[in-house]
Amino acid sequence: PIVFAAWRSGLRYTAMSWRLQPSEVEYIVKDCGAKAFITSKFLEDTAMNLEESLRDVKKFMLDGTSDGYASYEESLSSMPAEPVEDECQGGAMLYSSGTTGRPKGIYREMALNPLPYTQEEEDLGLGRVVEGIYGGDENTVYLSPAPLYHSAPLGFNTGFLSLGGTSVVMEKFDPEAALKAIQDHKITHSQWVPTMFVRFLKIEESNRQLYDLSSHKVAIHAAAPCPQEVKEAMIKWWGPILYEYYAGTEFNGMTIVNSEEWMQHKGTVGKALFGELHILDDEGNELPAGESGGIYFGGETATSYEYHNDKEKTLEAISKQGYSTLGDIGYMDEEGYLYLTDRKAFMIISGGVNIYPQETEDALIMHPKVTDVAVFGVPNPEMGEEVKAVVQPVNMTEAGPALEAELIAYCKDKISHVKCPKSVDFEEELPRHPTGKLYKRLLKDRYWS
Repeated sequence: PIVFAAWRSGLRYTAMSWRLQPSEVEYIVKDCGAKAFITSKFLEDTAMNLEESLRDVKKFMLDGTSDGYASYEESLSSMPAEPVEDECQGGAMLYSSGTTGRPKGIYREMALNPLPYTQEEEDLGLGRVVEGIYGGDENTVYLSPAPLYHSAPLGFNTGFLSLGGTSVVMEKFDPEAALKAIQDHKITHSQWVPTMFVRFLKIEESNRQLYDLSSHKVAIHAAAPCPQEVKEAMIKWWGPILYEYYAGTEFNGMTIVNSEEWMQHKGTVGKALFGELHILDDEGNELPAGESGGIYFGGETATSYEYHNDKEKTLEAISKQGYSTLGDIGYMDEEGYLYLTDRKAFMIISGGVNIYPQETEDALIMHPKVTDVAVFGVPNPEMGEEVKAVVQPVNMTEAGPALEAELIAYCKDKISHVKCPKSVDFEEELPRHPTGKLYKRLLKDRYWS
C-alpha cells in the first residue's frame, strides 16, 4: 500500500533491507533526504538506535508504537478516505546493493520514472513488460522468493498486482519450500536468480517428482550470468518457460530472451527490448561483433537517471557518445544477441592476461560437492594476481586439501588452466545478498588488506 500510495501522490520512496545495521540505515535515510521513516515492531532494536540520529525525520511504526515513533495505523485513521484530487506520478529511488562500494541512490526525474502499469503505448514501465512479454493479467499468481526492497522483486510485484494479479512472497528462499509454494498456490509466474537454480538442481530426482508444477507458465531470471549447464538442466526439468533478462536498478536499458531463442543462442541474455546496445573498448570506441568490451545502452533510457549526490560516478558511467553502462563486460554476436562476460571490477590480471572469474565460477558450481563459489584475484608477487576460489561445500566436513585438489583438477578438465584457481579456501556460507548477488568485495578484501 505504501508503494502504490507514493506512486499515486507524487512521492519518492526508498525501500531498504531489514538486514542493514543502524549506521547503514542512517546513511541512506540522510543521503536520500527522507522526510518520513517507516519501520516495524520486528526492527524495534534498530529503530531505537536511530531515534536520536533521525530526530529531524518523522518516524512511524507499522504495527505498534515505540519511543519517538508514531503509530502508522493511527496516523492513517485521521486521514480522509477520499482519493487525492490531483494525483501525480511518484516513484522509487532505490539504492544499489553496494557489492563494490557504499550504496548509491538511483535518482531519476518523475516524468521518466517507470510506472508499474499505464495504458500509454509509450510507457516503458514494468506493467507493459509483465503484460506484453510475460502474459500477466488478473489471473496471474506470482511467486517472489526474494525480498521486496530490491528493484526486481519490487518491480515485478507491483507490475503484476497493478494488472489485478496475486503475489505470494516467501520470507526466505528454500528450494523445496518454493516447489511446494508453486504447487499449493498454483503459481503461474515467478522470478529467480541463478544461485537458486543451482540449489533446485541439488534436490534429489525422487523429491523433485513429489511436486505438481503444471500451473507454472513463466519463470523469469536475471541478476547474474547463469551457467549454461544449469540453465539447460532447468529447461529440461521445467520446460521452455524460462525468460532471462539483463537490466539494472538504473533502468538504462533492458534485454530479454525466451527459452526457445536461448537454446539457439546458448549463453545469451537476449536482444535489446529497451535502449540500443553498444559494446565499447576502454577508449570508448565501438567494437565489432564477437569482441568483449563494456556493455552500454544508448537511446531514451540511457541517461534518464543519475547517482544521487555523486556526480563523478554518474559521469564515469557515460561514454563520449552519451551511452551509459552498469559496469559489465560482454559481447554481441552478428544477430545482436548479448552475452555477459563479467563485471569489469572483478577482472583478474595475471601475468598480463585478462581473466574473467565468471567462467571459472560457472565451471566449479557444477561440481556435485559445491553449493556456492566465488572466484577473484589475490596478490601474487611474480604474476601480479593469481586466481583464488572460495567454496561453500555441500558438506563442510569434506573441506580440506583433498577436496581442494579435486576441485582444481575438475576445473582444469573444463576450462583453460590459466583460468583455474591456484588454491581453494572453504567457507560455511558465502556472503550473498538475499536477492542472490554475491558480496565478492567482502571476501576479496580479506586477501588484499
